[in-house]
Amino acid sequence: MTCKTLLLALLAVAVPGAVLAQDNADAVKKALMDADHKMMMDMDSVPMTGDADKDFVAMMIPHHQGAIDMAKVELQYGKDPQMRAVAEAVVKAQEQEIADMKKWQAAHP
Repeated sequence: MTCKTLLLALLAVAVPGAVLAQDNADAVKKALMDADHKMMMDMDSVPMTGDADKDFVAMMIPHHQGAIDMAKVELQYGKDPQMRAVAEAVVKAQEQEIADMKKWQAAHP
């Protein structure tokens, strides 16, 4: 194999990886920004009652859901074991907190 052939073979392998990494970076950025945008839209659409307890819970539910959505992006694309563990813990904790808050809401209409 000549040097030129070897170089072309290496480029054929390396360039698609670089393109994939960029596509992945774009997908990660879009997914995180989409999660953030959805969270903000959902929080902005909560009607305020003036009752601190009810308003707090109503705002925290979409806030926690945003954290879950972002953690799921980490689980889909992330590679670092420590960050993946954090994301798993976020999903578990935030899902439980949302369930607790919805239960409280149902008891306090």
